[in-house]
Amino acid sequence: MPKTVMLSTRVEPKLKKNVDEIFRKLGLTTSQAVTMFFATVVNFKGIPFKIYIPNSVTKKAIEDARKKKGVKKFNTVKELMIELEG
Repeated sequence: MPKTVMLSTRVEPKLKKNVDEIFRKLGLTTSQAVTMFFATVVNFKGIPFKIYIPNSVTKKAIEDARKKKGVKKFNTVKELMIELEG
């Protein structure tokens, strides 16, 4: 079947570089890998791997991290190591 649709997405450059290297080792192009993913979604009639909705504890941890709540900053690695060992 001829390909007639152009798909355009935005991803982080580092992520793209990493997956391109993996695809290259597998002998795939990014286009082939995306096509395989789409075909698998059709076969599974959904995402072909588990996706979890975070529980309340995880949600709170995510919110706290985004707000930088409870975040400690260190000026040196030595200060960090003292905190970790103490």
